[in-house]
Amino acid sequence: MDRKIKRKKWPKVLWGVAAVAVLLSITLYAILRTADSTLTIEADRVKISTVEKGSFQEYIRVVGIVEPRNTTFLDAVEGGRVEEIFLEAGNMVGQGDSILRLSNTNLLLDIMYREAEFFEQSNNLRDTRLLLEQNRLRLNNDLADVDFQLQQATRRLKRFASLFEDRLIPEQDYQAARDEYEYALKRKELTAESIEKEISFRKEQIVQLEASLERMRVNLEIVKQKQENLTLTAPIGGHLTSLNAEIGQSKAPGERLGRIDEMGGFKVRALVDQHFISRVEVGKSGNFEHSGEEYALTVSKIYPEITDGKFVVDFDFKDTVPDDLRRGLSLYIKLEEGIVSEELLVPRGGFFNRTGGSWIYVVDPSEKHALKRPIRLGLQNPEYFTVAEGLEEGEKVLTNGYENYGDKDRLVIR
Repeated sequence: MDRKIKRKKWPKVLWGVAAVAVLLSITLYAILRTADSTLTIEADRVKISTVEKGSFQEYIRVVGIVEPRNTTFLDAVEGGRVEEIFLEAGNMVGQGDSILRLSNTNLLLDIMYREAEFFEQSNNLRDTRLLLEQNRLRLNNDLADVDFQLQQATRRLKRFASLFEDRLIPEQDYQAARDEYEYALKRKELTAESIEKEISFRKEQIVQLEASLERMRVNLEIVKQKQENLTLTAPIGGHLTSLNAEIGQSKAPGERLGRIDEMGGFKVRALVDQHFISRVEVGKSGNFEHSGEEYALTVSKIYPEITDGKFVVDFDFKDTVPDDLRRGLSLYIKLEEGIVSEELLVPRGGFFNRTGGSWIYVVDPSEKHALKRPIRLGLQNPEYFTVAEGLEEGEKVLTNGYENYGDKDRLVIR
């Protein structure tokens, strides 16, 4: 017969021990989990900023360089050796003032050669004109002889024709007189045609020589102008800002020798990142601070060519110009973008590089702890981000870089 086996029950003490063990495990897990997501940092290595409401405007911060409104570069039109320097860099110059003189032996020899060619061609032209006149006189003399012979033949023919009608001479004599007349007439026609062709040829030859001589004259003038270009003169009046030349140096044609700044005003030239090329327009306003005062600028010209990821923008002064401006002075310009509005603002900082604006550490009022909180940022300028959600006015946040914090949810500020 089967016997019923009774199951043994745990004593109440064992149940208590098991409960305590479970509770200790949960507590230990919570402590370890909290320790894993907490990091202790030094207070002198953080930057605590306050979330505030204030005026916000998008703008681009660029560095502009003060330049003269008009600058003329001095280039060597002709190459040569620097023989003499009349003015040094830093001096004021007037239009037409001589700055330096170059020498060029090859150019001088070229001028001498072209002058010799010009004189030779001029002599050829004079000889051709003289020959034309001599030929004209000779041919006119030949024509006079032919006219005289024709006149005699004409009179002889008339006389023989009358005698032949009266049967006083034989027909043979009359035919001889008529042949002599026709020969003289033909000779006159040929002589006149020869004279016409000879004169036409000589005149055409003279025209060609005159044209060739004129080309030589123009070329000679050009070469002489090159010689004059060896003396560098100021094309405008102004300040001789730079002069790159020393006695004895050789300069190639087209080499930059210096520059002259016209003393009639200034402009500001800045390099702007290519990402803003669609947002910068002529007429946009900007401003900068100088000697404790604020001055306004407007975009006057945009150069669309992009070099090394930047494009060039020129600014004009809108109203007043600082009295102590100098060429090369750097100005920190705020180029305005959009309208001014009232926004909740967070100062820019290194935290954005780590978080992308999706979260931030919020500091408690005691400034001893900071907790990770998801947020969403909006617009930005070089100074502030606007807060779209996740933060309230007056809260304090860490805006320094987060590179050494890992993914900790809680920071202890010591």
